[in-house]
Amino acid sequence: MAQLRQDYAEFEKRNTVVVVVGPENTAAFTKYFNENQLPFVGLPDPTHAVLKLYGQEIKLFKFGRMPAQLMVDKTGAVRFVCYGHDMTDIPTSAEMLTLIDNLA
Repeated sequence: MAQLRQDYAEFEKRNTVVVVVGPENTAAFTKYFNENQLPFVGLPDPTHAVLKLYGQEIKLFKFGRMPAQLMVDKTGAVRFVCYGHDMTDIPTSAEMLTLIDNLA
């Protein structure tokens, strides 16, 4: 999330809303967002409702949710999906920004 925070202005320039969904309860999620001064939208998902909706995987041997990044356009259509195999397997901000630019 540090990378997203660092590049957040570039997402804003592209009129893009960043939403981070996490497995924590509301109190823990809010505390984390406040302590780390994260500028984007955070959505706690302790019941895994969003996880199930978008097909994000849970692997107990890898300590929970696998990373997933999705790009949803203004009409609600999913335009890009990346399901990571571990916590380091995620597209960079630069890759996501290029995808956004190519949608325009």
